[in-house]
Amino acid sequence: MFTPVILAGGSGTRLWPLSRQRMPKQFLELDGQAQGTMFQRTLARLDGLEHTAPLVVSNKDHRFVVAEQLRLAKRTSRRIILEPMARNTAPAIALAALDAIAEGDDPVLLVLAADHYIQDVTAFREAIKIALGQAHEGRLVTFGIMPTHAESGFGYIQCGDVLGEGGHAISAFKEKPSAELAQEYLTAGNYLWNSGMFMFRASRFLAELERHRPDILAACRDALAASEQDSHFLHVPAEQFARCDDESVDYAVMEHTDAGVVVPLDAGWNDLGSWAAILDVSERDADGNGLQGDVMAVDTRNSLVQSHHRLVTTVGVEGLVIIETKDAVLVAHKEQCQQVKAIVQRLQAEEREEHASHPLVSRPWGHYDTVDKGERYQVKRITVLPGECLSLQLHYHRAEHWIVVSGTAKVVCGDKEMILSENQSTYIPLGIKHSLSNPGKVPLELIEVQSGAYLGEDDIVRFEDRYGRVPAN
Repeated sequence: MFTPVILAGGSGTRLWPLSRQRMPKQFLELDGQAQGTMFQRTLARLDGLEHTAPLVVSNKDHRFVVAEQLRLAKRTSRRIILEPMARNTAPAIALAALDAIAEGDDPVLLVLAADHYIQDVTAFREAIKIALGQAHEGRLVTFGIMPTHAESGFGYIQCGDVLGEGGHAISAFKEKPSAELAQEYLTAGNYLWNSGMFMFRASRFLAELERHRPDILAACRDALAASEQDSHFLHVPAEQFARCDDESVDYAVMEHTDAGVVVPLDAGWNDLGSWAAILDVSERDADGNGLQGDVMAVDTRNSLVQSHHRLVTTVGVEGLVIIETKDAVLVAHKEQCQQVKAIVQRLQAEEREEHASHPLVSRPWGHYDTVDKGERYQVKRITVLPGECLSLQLHYHRAEHWIVVSGTAKVVCGDKEMILSENQSTYIPLGIKHSLSNPGKVPLELIEVQSGAYLGEDDIVRFEDRYGRVPAN
């Protein structure tokens, strides 16, 4: 028996325009295989193993996405721990380990990234069983991927002597090598790719962290002690957590401990760190293309083409990555995909919204899709799930018109309460308290037309909110 710890706080900037700040790659289905998002697949591949409900560590901005994806997958979590800012894997795992022992238990933790691809699930589960035995012996296990080629984009682990069943002592951790050195590692045969997956008993990890990085452990203890638990999430305070260095668990613990062991894993692993990696794991046609969505490819070879909203056509191209979303299109040579991060950095520098979110934005009550916008107006299509409710709120700079497309809406506007059905509408004046809920059994869909001098999402004052969002001052 073990407790999974799912690290779901990454940003995935190299997979723009599909992956964005508010909807990063772990919450997306990237390869078109209709098997769920990467986060959901991470949970599903643990089926058949004896484990408790998982601990999920994520960014506070993604809390409702995590909760919704758990709900859609019909899965529960032991806890969803919310980091106020990214501090790398050592603090994230420390929070999970401290929480795991808080009630007197001392489980073995299986630490997994939420955005990895595993082709051979059976081999993955067998490696976990081997690692579990090692963890019960008091060792700190990392999983090393059997290399398939001389890859210069990964760190490596040098294997030492056989240590227990299925494990090897760790001789050294190696930084990302040059192409020539990567080839030497591949030829030597005793080097594995560093996967960033781990297994150890919670108390054993904390003891090693205390030994090698007591400052990180102390900051995480203070942060956890000051955390606030609501019905869904554990909110970690920024003041205490910010004292943690931005440090990986490799640098903080694994490179220094004398209890480390590596278990080889040959399961078709991929960290999906670029669009070229997505092409590698995609189903391909006779010309080597990975095509998804409404795509027509003529005389096209070895290319990845994804259409998410409209027809995309290609003629006479080779080795390209073309990703179409509602508000952005990426065209890149597959050998230059790592440079996509530079586009994201430029979008951030120019304060463009395309780096942060899609027109379709998830909310705890459902989602909204921006249909059109101009200087003093904005049109959204809003979907409210059955039984859900938007907060009681007001806006200082905009008025709103709501037109029900389908379903039933319960509207509060000032001191009035009304029920609206299909083709009915109402007007929400500027500065008036209002709320919207769905009392029905089917999703509520409506069109919202905003008008005013300022239409930003921060023009909102909340008075009541069932989802624990902090009211604005």
